[in-house]
Amino acid sequence: MSPASSANDAGAQRPPAAGAAVGGIATSGPSQQGRAHFQQQLQELESHALGGLDLIVEQLDRVLEALNHQDVELAQMVIADDDRVDGRYLEVHQGILSLLALQAPVAGDLRLVAALLHMIKHIERMGDQCVNIAKLIPLSGHEPPVRQEVLQALSKMGAYARSEVVQSKAAFAGRDVGLAEDLVRQDREINRLNREIFRMALDIGEDADTREWAMHMILVARALERIGDNAVDIGEQVAFVVTGLFREFSDSSHPTGVPADAAPDGRRETF
Repeated sequence: MSPASSANDAGAQRPPAAGAAVGGIATSGPSQQGRAHFQQQLQELESHALGGLDLIVEQLDRVLEALNHQDVELAQMVIADDDRVDGRYLEVHQGILSLLALQAPVAGDLRLVAALLHMIKHIERMGDQCVNIAKLIPLSGHEPPVRQEVLQALSKMGAYARSEVVQSKAAFAGRDVGLAEDLVRQDREINRLNREIFRMALDIGEDADTREWAMHMILVARALERIGDNAVDIGEQVAFVVTGLFREFSDSSHPTGVPADAAPDGRRETF
């Protein structure tokens, strides 16, 4: 057999290179398979992170019920169950770090990874605010001198906060920037009620026990206001994932005429 024919036979038996075209069809190489695996893991992490918002809704429902009925035992359950929220934060955070160690994301995937890290931190903070409310409930005793008008205002705040958490999840899952931006509308109502409760507490009267209870309710209102703020922050991450722009939906710290997503020199920041 001639050297030329031997070379031809060897070439005929050699398997095609990864990613090479065989009969006009590209084969799937290791890099493509690894990319598909990366995408699957990233989707699972996103689903796990969004599930953390469901935990927050559960915590909010229980702590608002405990507040409305001054249920100290239920408040203690909220405190004990914060471990689930913290555990979800650690699982998603560590999962993302492990994923980054295996493959470096690019473009939209990188934006999603960054947004998930932000989102899970906001979820952990919302869980902490639920715990803060739960810890305030027993401070005035089992039968505190409550004022129904204050509790009603807090109940409205809680309903808005819950709605914001649910809406932020829907906006992120659907990559819906318009739905995310609408969070600001509800957040304005939370801020208005926060100011209203503060005024109620100032005019509560001279009874020392009642005033102490009212001061605790100011702190409850503040915690609910922060939950709303964190929901808006998650909404801002939706806009970042979709557009690649860092921008705050509502920010009074910037001078008139300067966009909220501007860099220090006045130019827009993109990623």
